[in-house]
Amino acid sequence: MNPIDRHLGILTFLLTLLIIQLACGIAQASQPNIVFILADDLGYADLGCYGSKVNRTPHLDRLAASGMRFTDFHSNGPMCSPTRAAFLTGLYQNRFGRRFEAALSGKNHDPGLPLQAVTIAEVLRDAGYATGCFGKWHLGYGPPYLPTNQGFDEYRGLLSGDGDYHTHVDRSGNEDWWHNHVLSGEEGYITDLVTRHGIEFIKRHREKPFFLYLPHLAVHFPWQGSDDPPHRKAGTSYHRDKWGIIPDRTNVRPHLTAMIESLDTSVGAIVATLEELNLTNRTLVFFTSDNGGYRTYQGGFKNISDMGPLRGQKTEVYEGGHRVGAIAYWPGKIEPSVCDDTTMTFDLFPTFAKLAGRKPGSWGDCDGVDLSALLFNRKPVNVRTLFWRIGAKKCVRDGRHKLCVLPNQPPALYDLATDLGETTNVASKHPQLVSRLRQSLSDWEQSVDRSALNWQSPKTR
Repeated sequence: MNPIDRHLGILTFLLTLLIIQLACGIAQASQPNIVFILADDLGYADLGCYGSKVNRTPHLDRLAASGMRFTDFHSNGPMCSPTRAAFLTGLYQNRFGRRFEAALSGKNHDPGLPLQAVTIAEVLRDAGYATGCFGKWHLGYGPPYLPTNQGFDEYRGLLSGDGDYHTHVDRSGNEDWWHNHVLSGEEGYITDLVTRHGIEFIKRHREKPFFLYLPHLAVHFPWQGSDDPPHRKAGTSYHRDKWGIIPDRTNVRPHLTAMIESLDTSVGAIVATLEELNLTNRTLVFFTSDNGGYRTYQGGFKNISDMGPLRGQKTEVYEGGHRVGAIAYWPGKIEPSVCDDTTMTFDLFPTFAKLAGRKPGSWGDCDGVDLSALLFNRKPVNVRTLFWRIGAKKCVRDGRHKLCVLPNQPPALYDLATDLGETTNVASKHPQLVSRLRQSLSDWEQSVDRSALNWQSPKTR
């Protein structure tokens, strides 16, 4: 090769590298940061912006006033693990088997979320994002079912369904605070730890797109505010005494209020960090809950969460079990508004993937729908049929109508447009609609149960 050709070859190579670097830089510049904050067991009306007269939540109220506040947003399940599985995969959690319809249990060594499932963390990491998860995982109680094997670069938190907010001991008496794949104790109130690690993650990755997942334990029991004493110690079982130190079982509210207000303070600190680093104009913040709260609880506990006008509570398929508060905040991109479109947790997977520049379908199947046109252009979401199932309790939603099918009860049809509290069964007035919805529910069950057969023996990577 003569010198001119050699120099031309080198120049072409350098220009190619420059073009690739510029393209990567442009792509990263157009990719927003994504912060997803998930509360646990938060009642529909537990925030001031949703009607609470008891809890002071100025930071979340400000986000709701400045962003989009949803009135018809739903968790995919009325319990913890189901919604988490649906969010991370964009699929109905039922497709992974019946064990994902309730809370995963460490007692029976339940396997966690199958490692071959594609998660939103993996999709975003492959798109160039730094990915971090800090808080409650609840999709596997130990290796290999850890966040760091599901697309997250960094993790700190508890793997189980609940832990003492001060000692970090789970209900089985095990210490439960992890750093990546290692059990690693750390002092502090859990809500504060989640906040601190989230802020540190933002600061470390301010120069590139990041995905920050903050699944809080708050306000799940044990009901403990930051000033309440520890409840659990390692080596003692708390399965029969898992709710904390509550002197008055008829009034859990003071403890819960303290937890809600700590959660609100946490959100305020995360947003303040984004503002301090001038990141708010390129960061989507989305806040919601994994399911509804408890109205009452076994053992006589009362005055727990506030579901407002909704019937039912956590573990139930009435609205109180899965209609949850939700707020989308991105100054300059999302106009202050109230959104009445029916949306669900698994819709966030395709929405976040779209914002990262990933093409629909590039990650495989998805049951959720992209909400970006709704968020940024107020384009309504098409009416679709949606489903919930937890054991023998199930329901189907189609527009304004919802059919509940419960054990040992006739099917009940509710018109949510006029009866949000699900007080009046109108099934006898709409026999054809009831028949159609029952068939839709049956078809959906057959579909997800067939899918579940593919996940009977989860593989490891």
